[in-house]
Amino acid sequence: MNWDNLDDSRFKELGFKCGLEVHQQLDTAKKLFCRCPVGYVDGPPDGLIVRHMRPTLSELGEYDGTALMEFKTKKEVVYELFRDNVCTYEMDDTPPFPINQEALDIALQISMLFNCHIVDELHITRKQYLDGSIPTGFQRTAIVGVEGWIPYKDRKIRIIQVALEEDACREVHDIGHQIRFRTDRLSTPLVEIVTYPDMQTPTEAMEVDEVIGRVLRSSGRVRRGIGVTRQDVNVSIDGGTRVELKGIDKTGYIKRLTEVEGLRQKSLLEIKSELRKRGISPSTIHSEKKDLTEIFKKIAHPVISEVINNGGKVGGIMLERFAGILNYKTQPNKTFADEISGRIKVIACIDKYPNIIHSDDISCAELPDEICDEIKKVFHMRHTDAIIITWGTEADVNMALSEVKIRAVEATEGVPNETRQHIGEGITDFERILPGPDRMYPDTDSSPVAITKDRLDKLRAVLPDPAYSRDERWMELGLSDELVYSLGRSKFALMYDRLLKRNLTDPVFLAYLFEGYLKNLKRQGRDLIFISDDLLAYILEQTGQRELPNEAVYVALDYLSSNGTNIPLERLFDELNLIPMTESDVSSLIESKAAELDGDRFKSEEKLIEYIIGQVKSETRGKFPPEKLKDMVKEQVKAKHPATS
Repeated sequence: MNWDNLDDSRFKELGFKCGLEVHQQLDTAKKLFCRCPVGYVDGPPDGLIVRHMRPTLSELGEYDGTALMEFKTKKEVVYELFRDNVCTYEMDDTPPFPINQEALDIALQISMLFNCHIVDELHITRKQYLDGSIPTGFQRTAIVGVEGWIPYKDRKIRIIQVALEEDACREVHDIGHQIRFRTDRLSTPLVEIVTYPDMQTPTEAMEVDEVIGRVLRSSGRVRRGIGVTRQDVNVSIDGGTRVELKGIDKTGYIKRLTEVEGLRQKSLLEIKSELRKRGISPSTIHSEKKDLTEIFKKIAHPVISEVINNGGKVGGIMLERFAGILNYKTQPNKTFADEISGRIKVIACIDKYPNIIHSDDISCAELPDEICDEIKKVFHMRHTDAIIITWGTEADVNMALSEVKIRAVEATEGVPNETRQHIGEGITDFERILPGPDRMYPDTDSSPVAITKDRLDKLRAVLPDPAYSRDERWMELGLSDELVYSLGRSKFALMYDRLLKRNLTDPVFLAYLFEGYLKNLKRQGRDLIFISDDLLAYILEQTGQRELPNEAVYVALDYLSSNGTNIPLERLFDELNLIPMTESDVSSLIESKAAELDGDRFKSEEKLIEYIIGQVKSETRGKFPPEKLKDMVKEQVKAKHPATS
């Protein structure tokens, strides 16, 4: 299968469908259900808590499939605690505080930007979170808006819901039977935007995610930086089923990941068809585990021998009539055997690769012939069968071989419902069984919150334009596509719009002020904390009233970013001697600078002009239009200093 240069039409033929779940942290000072401050913490933790998760029966007397899978891993969950960022609420030792009203207001406004119907009453529910990343085992979440939409090309992308919820811990490492989390991120307010599966190609999935991100940023109330936005992307094709690609942190990854996932599902459906042709169904798979430790003690193997020497075991399982299936390509440079290997890594915690060898792979041929023959004899293997071998502790090996059989059964049914994680280059690997539909139930610790008309009216009165309508308005003002895109991603976007309403300067210059000059100051390491609406408005007003060129704005900001606001603002322009210069003043200055030079020492007239402009500009910056200065220098140089070769 060709995995490169993929055309979107191919995915339409496959019946590709994709929906997005975009998670975006909100820019609040406090967490969602306590009063701890929001923010990440570096350095060693102040304390640790160790827990073990176990499944419990639901009210209907059933176990959740994801809970059972997580229990199989026998993980020890370690939480790193930070005294200033975590309280007893996060550790499930205290009931939740009332919901953060600032976060709720932001979520309501974001729901409006997505054209949602706002709920009359907010009901907080518990969503099961069974991987240990939330100590309670559930996430508190509340639906804020439903049935919204955003424009995309010639149609609308439908929004199922906008929810306000608490973030989970961030994972530090996951090795063997221990997983470690940092709790600083826990309970940070975020919104989740869930779309219908309206994207019909990988390109559409990527582009719609970009639109959603721009709408979120246009609120001006979301956090910026690494790790504050994550996408879960749901993909299926005709005959397949929903697979969730979890925690994608860059929009640019989505196209390639969804391309590969669509083709992975196609490959799994082809495997299903081939197995059915061979007469294999779930009821025909009767695989028996075998202990192969004594056989492998006879040879020196670079990986397995060390495991045996440390008291480990080697086990194998035969899949009847599976010959050739394990080598079937499912992703670029990945086969069906890698599907099994990923499952073993997560559930049996045999996470050092390679963690299997199998009879379809040439690596098995690296075993001595007599060893291969002995293994085949143990299983009574025929040429149509396949054998998978793994190693580790006895309990881990038994769990791994059980998972091999489960995954083989799933292969006869097509595409399993699962969550997959991005491991690079568009490749994904198994993360967990996809949670069932009945994972949410009411939070008995939290009271409903009425959403009043008066509250909504106040929020609508200060609601910024959504990105898709704001961008059109900016382009009508003369901003280029590139400038619209850049400014739309900037934290200054709302400030730009507020200053536009004051009609203080040209809209294009104002956009370049934010996206050019201020960005450059930041790159130089200047602190821009002093920037505010009123300060910029004053500088722009003074520049206009004093009939100064726009460059005067740069002079003032350059001084403030270097020296702070130690000069009273009303004296700033006088202290910087920002007084307009006349053409006569500048002409005399050019003449005096040119008179000091020997024009013959310059290689060209252009070099001479550049030098004189540099000399004069140091005295005219912010006082005389630079474009006029350039013309005047050219004119005077051409008159008095003929070009030299």
